[in-house]
Amino acid sequence: MKYIVLIGDGMADLPLEAIGAMTPLQKAATPNMDALASGGTVGMARTVPDGFPPGSDVANLSILGYDPRQYYCGRAPLEAASMGVSLDKGDAAFRCNLVCLDFAQEETLMADYSSGHISTEEAKILITDINKELSNDSIHFYPGISYRHLMVWKDGPVDMSCTPPHDITGKPVLSYLPHGESSDLLLELMSKAQKILKGHPVNIERLGRGTPPANSIWLWGQGKRPDMPLFKAKYGIEGSLISAVDLTKGLGVCAGLRVIDVPGATGYLDTNYTGKARYGVDSLNDRDFVYIHVEAPDEAGHSGKLADKIRAIEDFDALVVGEVLRLLKGMGDYKILLMPDHPTPIALKTHTNAPVPFVIYDSRNVKTNNISYDEGIASLKDSVLVSEGHTLMNYFIKHS
Repeated sequence: MKYIVLIGDGMADLPLEAIGAMTPLQKAATPNMDALASGGTVGMARTVPDGFPPGSDVANLSILGYDPRQYYCGRAPLEAASMGVSLDKGDAAFRCNLVCLDFAQEETLMADYSSGHISTEEAKILITDINKELSNDSIHFYPGISYRHLMVWKDGPVDMSCTPPHDITGKPVLSYLPHGESSDLLLELMSKAQKILKGHPVNIERLGRGTPPANSIWLWGQGKRPDMPLFKAKYGIEGSLISAVDLTKGLGVCAGLRVIDVPGATGYLDTNYTGKARYGVDSLNDRDFVYIHVEAPDEAGHSGKLADKIRAIEDFDALVVGEVLRLLKGMGDYKILLMPDHPTPIALKTHTNAPVPFVIYDSRNVKTNNISYDEGIASLKDSVLVSEGHTLMNYFIKHS
């Protein structure tokens, strides 16, 4: 038996008047996901327990079968694992976004949490220069992918309050700056980085092209080194994970899954969808499980761009789900778990902790219903409610 998990990050949403009180999932053309729903078991899963931030770290940890109440460590340590950055026991890791702030307004605004999805090549230059100027025996910066980077504070604290920048797009940043014990150092680093970035050649060139400058860093997502049991120890099978996002890759590293890098995987609308599907199915030749994560719908949700979210959902359906189904023909028995990790509503531009629709499709037992894959699954008579999201993986793998 082969097990395939397909995650359309942030696909779930709320009804929007602009599309006739439908959600983007309901509006989008998704024949492949609809086919899985019609032939499988459908339900709703709460992937974010009460009291936890509704982030992709918590939600994907839960989907992989790890109870966040026991194993949650914060976002940045997972990204450190993906980047190959080793954390000592007392080290504090922080996510370091390159953001674009609008200083021209009466109150400084978060203009763009991704600096226009700055390229990895440009970002590496900026983070490298910030590290040259600001690193010391305790502080070090590490370049990552696009706008997502890492800062490590040796033996540093993690009990301050920090806000994800994608939660405050278009809002004044003052009340969302890091605060609490030991936050003064974070504020100092952010202020010094702004001076480095202001006249940086990379930003001058970006302004000349009409693209947002990366004129500040934003520190958040702090945590300590995780301690998780291996996926194989929990479920008795070896697997792989595919994602363009360091956070999700880090979960794979910590779970002992083989992390596969796919050329052209960007985490945005231009990602290599088909490549993810092909590399994923190919990995099943020597392993029994693969977790394929696609970030694009979530990015569109954070940007509040409805057309982009519908496009991302349709591309995920056609180029990932459809391609996986095509490639699985003739491979023998398989099961597919299809779901988002959390909702990212267009109207809110951030995550929520609402339950998300899932499908478990078993090639040995195909049903003949007529079901659309969307949030309406919640109202179906045979819909299964999984209130503890971390139990879904056990049900998926061990229930026949």
